Amino acid sequence: MTSTPLVTLDDVRDAAARLKGVAHRTPVLRSRTLDARVGAEVHLKCENFQRIGAFKFRGAYNAVSRLTPEQLSKGIASFSSGNHAQAIALAARETGSSAVILMPEDTPRSKREAAEGYGAEVVTYDRYSGDRTALGQELAADRGLTLIPPYDHPDVIAGQGTAALELLEDVGALDALVAPVGGGGLIAGSSTAAKGLYPDIRVIGVEPEAGDDTKRSLEAGRRVSVPVPRTIADGQAIETPGELTFPINQRLVDEVVLVSDDEIRAAMRFAFERLKIVAEPSGATALAALLAGRLTDVPPRVGVIVSGGNINTHRFAELCADPAER
Repeated sequence: MTSTPLVTLDDVRDAAARLKGVAHRTPVLRSRTLDARVGAEVHLKCENFQRIGAFKFRGAYNAVSRLTPEQLSKGIASFSSGNHAQAIALAARETGSSAVILMPEDTPRSKREAAEGYGAEVVTYDRYSGDRTALGQELAADRGLTLIPPYDHPDVIAGQGTAALELLEDVGALDALVAPVGGGGLIAGSSTAAKGLYPDIRVIGVEPEAGDDTKRSLEAGRRVSVPVPRTIADGQAIETPGELTFPINQRLVDEVVLVSDDEIRAAMRFAFERLKIVAEPSGATALAALLAGRLTDVPPRVGVIVSGGNINTHRFAELCADPAER
């Protein structure tokens, strides 16, 4: 193994330069009610206001923008449960390329329609029986496309890290950064940026209880797999941490905590009622961890990444309904 980091703070800064004027510099929100609830000064980085409605556009565009003209002319392939699909589709359109995306059959319809709306061709598979990585590689090889996976790619990781870079540029030093964990790309890039700037910052990942593959892997000291998670946080329904992201997170992530689906629902309701923002389930897990008291010894200044808001009105209403009415 090499001691040279796969992704560095300079890589994240380079990605930020590529994204300038293309990605949104998303707002950071505060709430006195939230601060009082958790006993800390909380800064919410609202990636639900990012293009395509999630942080995924950062990594997708950074990776696509670095392809050669020949690669762009042939097109791009990827696999995704939704947000990366939309991000690749839009990045391909922005760069004059085309995209073919492998998506689970049970992907929320709004996410599939959004990817198609950006011009992507969607090919579906059964997430509970199919190996999406193998299927994606086969699809790319058969069609002569360049495969850009949702998290296991250095340029994707660096692009995702720009969310934390912006947050820290806007609010200064934080004691802790809390971010959702799926395949690990967002927290790998974010921890690279955060600890590159402030080595003592505490980085905390959040997973749904049903999808605790990263927590188990960190405890085991190696990548372990769990059954395909059944959780409302579909963007975090990952069985195994990324091959490239996991070593970064082993080195830089201090802790991973878990939240239940009910705690995620409560965070979505809080965000809507108190902050007046919409967060999809995966986008609300980091906030859920704070609200549910999953963090021990909450430090004075905390940053939280609200990673996305892609959810249709019917599903949002269904999830946020009073428990007695569900």
